[in-house]
Amino acid sequence: MTDRLILTLAILGGTGNEGTGLAYRWAKAGYHVIIGSRSSKKAKRVAGELNERLERDFVEGMRNADAARACDIAILTVPYSAQRETLESLKHELSGKLLVDVTVPLDEDKATLVKMPAAGSAAQEAQEILGDAVSVTAAFHVISHTHLHRDSPIAGDVLVCGDSEAAKEQTMQLVAAAGLAGWDAGGLQNAVVVEGLVPVLIGINKRYKIKSAGIRITGEQAPT
Repeated sequence: MTDRLILTLAILGGTGNEGTGLAYRWAKAGYHVIIGSRSSKKAKRVAGELNERLERDFVEGMRNADAARACDIAILTVPYSAQRETLESLKHELSGKLLVDVTVPLDEDKATLVKMPAAGSAAQEAQEILGDAVSVTAAFHVISHTHLHRDSPIAGDVLVCGDSEAAKEQTMQLVAAAGLAGWDAGGLQNAVVVEGLVPVLIGINKRYKIKSAGIRITGEQAPT
């Protein structure tokens, strides 16, 4: 982790809808963003499309390993089925850095049912794979890519889990830079609840014909 004014963010497996949505918002906020992919050609193509929309060259495309090596903070947006293979191959490049895990372990047969890995959550599994040399936080699970790609404000909040207070603070800064409200949701163990909300929201979308259900934290702030 670093205190540099302009951070470089690598979105690993970032050519999909969630990754490009986050890349768009962070590039708009002034971050240098790298789209990572197994294919450098695909990564560069997607980066070019984002730069065309942004009308400036703030986004690069690289292979995942090169992106992980070049970044200050990494964000993982691969499907859960690719999480272990991706992280095991990038363990050395991610050492000493923050990884924000957006992975959701959905049931392949029925995405509306909660199904968690033996580690408890995808984020906890990521921490086990990477070891203590990497700080892992969990965030952005309950924000639909439909909202991220728009320029309008998003009526939804982000829950951030992690065992390092410094890592959570940096993740909260990324949440704010994306134009979202972030909430400290406690330790990484609590990621099981946050990740588990995704199949619940998918079910709500289907039952009530909503395109992009999210969550909001409500209540009154206690006087200081």
